[in-house]
Amino acid sequence: MRRFRMNRATFRRLGCAAMAAVMLSVTACSGQTAETAAVSTEAASAEETPEEITIDASESSGEQDYSSVYENAEDGGHAILADGEKASYKDSKVVKTGEAEGDEADFYGENAAVFATNGATLDLDNMDITTNGTHANAVFSYGEGTTVNIKDSVIETAGNCSGGLMTTGGGTMNATGLTIHTTGNSSAAIRSDRGGGTVNVTDGTYTTDGVGSPVIYSTADITVSDAELTSTASQGVVVEGKNSVTLNEVKLTADNNKKNGNHSDYYQAVMIYQSMSGDADEGTAAFTTDGGSITNKNGDVFFVNNTRAVITLAGTDIVNEGDGVFLRAAAAGWGQEGSNGGHVDLHTENQHIDGDMVVDSVSSLNFYISDDSSYTGAINSAGADGQVYVELEDGAKWTLTADSYITSLTCGEDAIDLNGHKLVVGDKEYTEGTASTGEAIVVEIQSSGQGGPDGKGGQPPQGGKPGDGQGRPDGKGGRPPQGGKPGNGQGMQPPQGGQGEPPQGNPPEGAPNGQPPQGNPPEGAPEGNPPEMPAESEAAQ
Repeated sequence: MRRFRMNRATFRRLGCAAMAAVMLSVTACSGQTAETAAVSTEAASAEETPEEITIDASESSGEQDYSSVYENAEDGGHAILADGEKASYKDSKVVKTGEAEGDEADFYGENAAVFATNGATLDLDNMDITTNGTHANAVFSYGEGTTVNIKDSVIETAGNCSGGLMTTGGGTMNATGLTIHTTGNSSAAIRSDRGGGTVNVTDGTYTTDGVGSPVIYSTADITVSDAELTSTASQGVVVEGKNSVTLNEVKLTADNNKKNGNHSDYYQAVMIYQSMSGDADEGTAAFTTDGGSITNKNGDVFFVNNTRAVITLAGTDIVNEGDGVFLRAAAAGWGQEGSNGGHVDLHTENQHIDGDMVVDSVSSLNFYISDDSSYTGAINSAGADGQVYVELEDGAKWTLTADSYITSLTCGEDAIDLNGHKLVVGDKEYTEGTASTGEAIVVEIQSSGQGGPDGKGGQPPQGGKPGDGQGRPDGKGGRPPQGGKPGNGQGMQPPQGGQGEPPQGNPPEGAPNGQPPQGNPPEGAPEGNPPEMPAESEAAQ
């Protein structure tokens, strides 16, 4: 026996005769169970709490049968909601339409097809999830203590700002064996936003077609293993701020061929940056690969700007089919002019790198080539510019393809093949066959504070959602609000809490009390109101 479910309001509307028709359709129409069993929640009474009924039905012979169908068409609503509980769904189809705008959807889960919050644990198995609406993320994990586990499922999103997997506010997302395809702009397949969290993805295929839609957009700690990632218009991976992406035996193909703004003149497979929007803490970003491959179809392989980054490459087959460089550390349209360069520590392990590197005057590079690695290319071939240190362990090799200009060098006698070109270290030309000892570049990075020409910089906004009373000065946007969105009446479970009572008593010393600070701001602090947040699409150019 195969089972399918519908809510009680729908059941009353169908009546006995309609139910007989549905049963006939299930047994007679191969592969049509989802279409005949699902009724839009627009037809359900808003006052009634959805209650699940289980009905036995004969098993269909279609390619894919779903025992349950959950559908929601209300703006801001959810088809499935897990609020502070343990819940599981299996062999189910989810259809979400409806619209939302901005922060409520991007940060707090409004309008997501499947939404887990307030410390819920939600298990999803063999799900088919589709969304078609603006800001209609497919599966959303919000808040510390919230965990979503999803496996062997298919996700498709068609609207703009509609990611496949979305994690914010310190939530956790664990995914295995998924097929995700997004076609809208600003719709990363694996996506995070304000407050980040932890994301673990294993196996599956993840594809994006929209502008400003990298396969991975990270303001979290994201690890992907044994998967295939493909972008057809945008970067393959974007890491913002003090966050990370780790790729283990991953096949990444990136074709960044469409601009999403005027922040940068370059296309790239992997971009690491800081937008100064408040969505990601300032600090050192990390990008790590172990095995697998990166194929870049257009422009540069790596672009680092307005942040510090540690890039570690271990045994990864990297092919640049574009006309750009391997690594570009340079200023772009984020941050404060003069201090918005890229500062990179590049480490290799059993790695061959082929391609030039460019480090501009406000950027720096420490390049560590391990004993089992090699580099073929030129660094700053146009002349001395940013600070560059190169260190080759015994057994490592650098073969020049053009004149190169660096600041400092550590190498053995046989480490460098000039290949007919000139290597200038500091103000002296290097002599092939000689050893050298140098020092790494140490850069003190100051906050870009007031932002850059994109108009999205400035101090992160204080506090979280209006009325949560829990604002924090660390740029995390306040404590996650407790409870679901009051009165939405959507989803398979009603939200608990969410209306709350105002805090009682006086705030502790030093806590925000809703009054503006007294006195003048400290020297150098930006003035004015907190900035509006950029859409994710602005981050990917």
